[in-house]
Amino acid sequence: MENGARCPACGTSSPTFRAISDAVLAITTERSVEPILETIVERARELAGARYAALGVPDGEGGFERFITSGMTDARWEALGELPRQHGLLGAMLESPEPYRTPNIQDDPRFEGWAAEHPNMRSFLGVPIVSRGSVIGAFYLTDKRGRRRGQFTDEDQELIETLAAHAGIAIENARLYERSRELSTVEERKRLARDLHDSVTQTLFSVALTAQGAEALVDSDPGRAKQELARLEELAHSALQEMRVLIFELRPAELEADGLATALRKHAEVLRRLYSQEIEVDVTGERRLAPELERGLFRIAQEALTNALKHASAETIRVSLELRDSRVLLSVGDDGAGFDVDEARARSRRLGLTSMQERAEALGGSLEISSEPGEGSNVVVEVDLAGDHSRSRR
Repeated sequence: MENGARCPACGTSSPTFRAISDAVLAITTERSVEPILETIVERARELAGARYAALGVPDGEGGFERFITSGMTDARWEALGELPRQHGLLGAMLESPEPYRTPNIQDDPRFEGWAAEHPNMRSFLGVPIVSRGSVIGAFYLTDKRGRRRGQFTDEDQELIETLAAHAGIAIENARLYERSRELSTVEERKRLARDLHDSVTQTLFSVALTAQGAEALVDSDPGRAKQELARLEELAHSALQEMRVLIFELRPAELEADGLATALRKHAEVLRRLYSQEIEVDVTGERRLAPELERGLFRIAQEALTNALKHASAETIRVSLELRDSRVLLSVGDDGAGFDVDEARARSRRLGLTSMQERAEALGGSLEISSEPGEGSNVVVEVDLAGDHSRSRR
């Protein structure tokens, strides 16, 4: 855009348009609510030329869930104590989608004063943040600086209204992202609870029965009692191994930081220390993928590896990840006992086949399981990268 050119949407000049563009890009790269609020309140203060700025998010109970400030020192903010209540102009901006500005906030009849530690403020611009017809927050800007010091202008208001529109979308998207992570955590807790019941709890039940049997045989048949104690040791070791795996799954490799390929290697390394089987990991075309795609594929690999380790009696397990231009192929195969696929699907709650299938479909991909008794097994997931959910991050 050449000097003097104007934004077609808001009519602002080129430098200002670029400033808004930079602000929007900054908030759309964040996924958590708190960093988004901190970023947009700082950008709002810069765009409007205000000495102080704040962004309030209501809690629905007459107060603020969050109240982020810019231009005020941490020491001064801490001296003010708890979050402000939704009184006066603060609350007015949350009751109506209409912006409001005045050259002197202290002349407004809704002004209720402030604490002694609060900085003195005069000019004021308030702009609600609206999403789906509801006010989900508001910008509060005070003390205009610069060439037109003392009063916010129509252009200032228009800039903050534009930023507020984008902020509403960014806040809602961040909330949805955080909610999806919460749901994923709940889902994983349910799975771990199921695994505890299906494996560790049953093993511990066997430990108790075996201990009772050994106790009964100590006097009458010491030889068999010794055999039962050996069996008891095996069961206790198995339960300990199961618990180690579940504890590790509570703190898996950091996909966001490491990426799928590195996370798979780290996971395999831990499993090698817990089990006797050899686990090979082969990666072709290593690169980063969309976070949700990496999470889904990692969970499928995790489930398939658990099945192979617990049920296949395999000597070697092979994990293969192929990252091609247009698709991703993930496979987990073993040289173990194999199984009848149709029969396994009937008891899929134990083997987790249903959850793997659902995860693959949620990613827009397909899952194929091939196995025969005595011939090992292979789980293959294929995802087409053409979908929005699976765009790679280069």
